[in-house]
Amino acid sequence: MELMERYEVLKAKVVQRREEFRALMAYIEQETAYLTAPASTRYHLCRERGLLEHSVNVAEHLLQIKAVLAPEISDESCVIVALLHDLGKAGMPGKPQYLRSELSSGERASRSPYRFNRDLLYLSVPIRGLYLVASRFRLTEEEVQAIVYHDGQYVEDNRSVAAREEKLTLLLQYADNWSGFIVEKECA
Repeated sequence: MELMERYEVLKAKVVQRREEFRALMAYIEQETAYLTAPASTRYHLCRERGLLEHSVNVAEHLLQIKAVLAPEISDESCVIVALLHDLGKAGMPGKPQYLRSELSSGERASRSPYRFNRDLLYLSVPIRGLYLVASRFRLTEEEVQAIVYHDGQYVEDNRSVAAREEKLTLLLQYADNWSGFIVEKECA
């Protein structure tokens, strides 16, 4: 199945908050670089549409893991947190977080194909994502925790939640790690 088709199938799983989610995703898709941004500057899926592919991979893996370990968690919450967990990497409307690295000759750099946009105010990826979502869509407390702490103990600031993670947070961490470290490859 093609990436956009997989993405649409996932979005259709949001039923209870369908209209609000559709409006949020239309805003994100039209006003940010969400559909075109890379997932990283030089590691997993550092290519155009890498962020979208990573988000879809995480959502699909999260649904698989959840079905076995915590079937009581809604598919809707899983899809929402997976699709939005790295939203901050899209940057802000009109200001993508990642820009193509180009050599002085105008050719694209191969070692680090993308660089950070220094004209973008620094916010962590989860905080920027929540900023983009907050005025347009209501997340549950569990969804907020999952998005903010999805990098688990890889981020020093996340130690404050250690041993207090909700199930959704842990499942998102597992799905994100599985996608980024096992399924997705570094740029060649």
